[in-house]
Amino acid sequence: MTKTTESLDSSTPAARFRSLHTPARPLALANVWDVAGARVVEAAGASAIATTSAGVAWSLGATDGDSVDRDLVLDVLARIASAVAVPVTADIEGGYGQSPAEVAETVARVLDSGVVGVNIEDGTRPPRALADRIEASREAARKAGVDLFVNARTDTYLRGLGDPATRLGDTLARARTYVEAGADGVFVPGVTDPAVIAELAAGLTVPLNVMAGPGAPPVAELGALGVARVSLGPGVALAAYAAARRAALDLHGTGGYDSLDGALAYPELDALFSAAR
Repeated sequence: MTKTTESLDSSTPAARFRSLHTPARPLALANVWDVAGARVVEAAGASAIATTSAGVAWSLGATDGDSVDRDLVLDVLARIASAVAVPVTADIEGGYGQSPAEVAETVARVLDSGVVGVNIEDGTRPPRALADRIEASREAARKAGVDLFVNARTDTYLRGLGDPATRLGDTLARARTYVEAGADGVFVPGVTDPAVIAELAAGLTVPLNVMAGPGAPPVAELGALGVARVSLGPGVALAAYAAARRAALDLHGTGGYDSLDGALAYPELDALFSAAR
């Protein structure tokens, strides 16, 4: 793949984001869905911000899975990218388009918002369909002059696709197709077995991204297995909405407020918005 002019300048957000992918210190991403979450995560020391498509969709009143209005998502992405100083990568599901050309339009608009990375997934589509979308995304980035980091997500493990006995080989075969099409990284959510993770990392020529949560190995251990990027996916959004439900059940049940213990202090959160970025 031919790099764009921007990639020659290590000071650009795209170049900084690309450099963060290393098993020596995996890029850890607590995925967010709004500006407040992005500011909180950035203030906690994050080196980059990633969005969760599920969290964005839910916050906009839609289900996850390419069902949300693209313009609404793009507005959220632009707001997040303009609110933080660190690089931003966006989960754009299948690309919010029925054709590679429509996906290219999505990516062009994502880049206009200041985002420098995208996740794009295969779901139940055949590998060639995602490869075509990756190629279209790469071309859109070339035209924009941005060294976009394309993270190709394969759902073989997350959705339990195909024969379990051949799933590892099938996943690596898909990954090779996506890398040949221009993917810079491969995201395999749904896999937590250390032995499988190590085999995936060893079989890839690009950074491996896994999704973690309770029960998964810690970030440092994943790095030792060869993982370069660790995401929480919709986990933070699910935890946040669980907190909202606990507060509501507490209030409407016992009439109490104990579930609000441990909340951020109002001045602390409000202060994150006091300085223009």
